[in-house]
Amino acid sequence: MKTLVCASPGVLRMEQRPMPVRGPDEVLIRVRRVGICGTDMHIYQGTQPYLNYPRVMGHELAGEVVEASLASSLKAGDTVYVMPYISCGVCVACRKGKTNCCTNIQVLGVHRDGGLTEYLSIPAAFAFKTDGISLDQAAMIEFLAIGAHAVRRAAIAPGQNVLVVGAGPIGIATALFAGLQGGKITMLDTRADRLQFCREAMGIAHAIEVGPTDKMQLAELTQQEFFDVVFDATGNTKAMERGFEFVAHGGTYVLVSIVRDAISFSDPEFHKRETTLLGSRNATVEDFETVLTAMRAGLVPTQLLNTHRTTLDALPGIFPEWLKPSAGVIKALVEC
Repeated sequence: MKTLVCASPGVLRMEQRPMPVRGPDEVLIRVRRVGICGTDMHIYQGTQPYLNYPRVMGHELAGEVVEASLASSLKAGDTVYVMPYISCGVCVACRKGKTNCCTNIQVLGVHRDGGLTEYLSIPAAFAFKTDGISLDQAAMIEFLAIGAHAVRRAAIAPGQNVLVVGAGPIGIATALFAGLQGGKITMLDTRADRLQFCREAMGIAHAIEVGPTDKMQLAELTQQEFFDVVFDATGNTKAMERGFEFVAHGGTYVLVSIVRDAISFSDPEFHKRETTLLGSRNATVEDFETVLTAMRAGLVPTQLLNTHRTTLDALPGIFPEWLKPSAGVIKALVEC
């Protein structure tokens, strides 16, 4: 079967690999769609902190069941989406239901080989039927679930002022689900094209470009009080540190993105606001179901989010182009 391997940073190579053999508790899937995300781009660029090369990328997956055990609820021909965070089920986090931060987590496409291939065998507990949505939509559930999880962590109340810093796919997903919870959304980003997408495709009225007057604009939008909830989805150390400035007194700051570096903040400012600081990692089954429900209700503009697509064969040639800001990629899908 064809398998696209990131051999080392900047090197993609198509290989022929043997078909996987399904284990007793696994399901064999014919991969049909793979979403490309920032993690894949970081792997290609050599900036993903939890990775060894070579690696088969791809963790936003949808496909068709080829073979499943008789004990499984899945059967040949079922279309499925994949929850790519393979958790152990027994560690301290899993026992709390926080499988998203399992101490032994194996994320497809990061810690173990992922879905940029024709067939994949995974534990059956991590494949779910897509009833009621398309393959394209199924391949977009994962990145949206990351946003849904961050919003659930923040416990947004209707009418609260919410700032999302970073208007990439994860930031957009966060803004979408924060809006569905009744938050009043403002976006902040360095890229005018991304902010224009947020206005036109997502209906977000307040989308502000980073610049000399951005803090003044944010203050004016909130009667000088700033934001009840701030999300960082930039993956930029300086932006993450600056985000503390935008949290209202008694507010919450959620770090959705991750960087290699340590981050710092002013303790007096942190304490006088009694800021709640939260990390948000991956997503859980509950968050995937939240996204699925929203998709079925027509609340997720998946056709607008899917700005680019290609085939597995063509991906090595086009992938470097998608990294360029001029490409305007929001969510790219690969057809296998």
